[in-house]
Amino acid sequence: MTKFEDFNLKPFIIKALSELKFIDPTQVQEKLIPEIMAGRDVVGQSATGSGKTHAFLLPIFNMIDPDKQQTQAVITSPSRELAYQTISAAKQISKFSDKPISIGAYVGGTDKQRQVNRLKREQPILVIGTPGRIWDLILSGDLDIHTANQFVIDEADMTLDMGFLDIVDKIGASFGKTVQTMVFSATIPQKLEVFLKKSLVHPLIEEIPVSTVISPTIDNWLISTKGKDKNQIIYKLLTMGNPYLVLIFANTRKRVEEINQYLKGQGLKVAMIHGGVMPRERKRLMKRVKNLEFQFVVATDLAARGIDIPGVSHVINDDIPEELDSFIHRVGRTGRNGMSGISITLYQPGEEKLVAELEDMGIKFKPKEIRNDEVVDSYDRNRRKTHRRKHEKLDPSMIGMIKKKKKKVKPGYKRKIKINLEKKDALDRRVKNREESRIKRKSRKSSSRRYK
Repeated sequence: MTKFEDFNLKPFIIKALSELKFIDPTQVQEKLIPEIMAGRDVVGQSATGSGKTHAFLLPIFNMIDPDKQQTQAVITSPSRELAYQTISAAKQISKFSDKPISIGAYVGGTDKQRQVNRLKREQPILVIGTPGRIWDLILSGDLDIHTANQFVIDEADMTLDMGFLDIVDKIGASFGKTVQTMVFSATIPQKLEVFLKKSLVHPLIEEIPVSTVISPTIDNWLISTKGKDKNQIIYKLLTMGNPYLVLIFANTRKRVEEINQYLKGQGLKVAMIHGGVMPRERKRLMKRVKNLEFQFVVATDLAARGIDIPGVSHVINDDIPEELDSFIHRVGRTGRNGMSGISITLYQPGEEKLVAELEDMGIKFKPKEIRNDEVVDSYDRNRRKTHRRKHEKLDPSMIGMIKKKKKKVKPGYKRKIKINLEKKDALDRRVKNREESRIKRKSRKSSSRRYK
């Protein structure tokens, strides 16, 4: 089995991994770290929580020259929360280095002028941030990345979804020489494939297979609301048992605010995170959540990929996301690093098609229901399909008779139906024979007229 020591990483990186208690590399790390260290362009596609961040951070730090105070690598993240996670992981590694490795953190919503003032004094060795802010600093001439030789596009599918791919493309065109490009993503949509073909040179495309789309450590439950009040269902789920930390996801900001208001009205302490919450407040809330000041967090999909909190025991989907790939990112907030977790998806009877589409993606559900304030096993929603038998089309009168017989079954009803079917067949034959005889007679009369 491969160990991190097998990658010939610098001693300070091994120390950083030891502090994190990382012993064995994940599959994506094992496959891609040697290729990145060899200077190859790569595309890493693997599930959320599979270790993609360290798959690119470890080789980057191993290849950085701390004696050169110039930008050597640039990493873009589509959301502020994701950028802060990557920045935090990078700082954890850099603190073990004997020589300082400066990290430039450039995230939207922060003090740009302070960043500009610092850039005038020195350029960072490693740049991490959101595409918009990084591009602003490049465009103003304050950030100089032409010396960099490595470029990472993290969470590329989310970058595409949020409309940042064009900006990332401009950043990529700002490097002064051939640059090693690394793209990491949970999914590779078709529109992203076009970008990859244009931007990467003979890349190694590594798709890490998984036995299930979501982690096998996650119990994936499906509960039909059956027209009941979803707020009440969510409240029941939160107050049954003793969940450690629960993330509740909804599709819209308005719905998030409704859930938040309802739960607070029930006396629960809830944190609310969505795009309308100011950046400083979001950062402060995230810090308080990580400090376990809140047991419940309600959020939009904008935050789904940016929340990485250890110990999330439950994820509740108030509804099925409009972008089905977002479902994977939501559920991936729990069951991380081999820990167990529970994902609960609420759906209405009219959303059967969406559930079926998720199942077509390889997502498997366990049907559940709430009974007597307890979550219990329910019936399989596809049970009717699996037991359905194919029948030949029956005459409307026979269908009516069969339906009547089903209401009240009497002895010998099958025999009676059989007799009626036989009678109908005999009648059909007689009608057919009469029609054939009529056609023959008509044909004979017509022939006799012609030859007279």
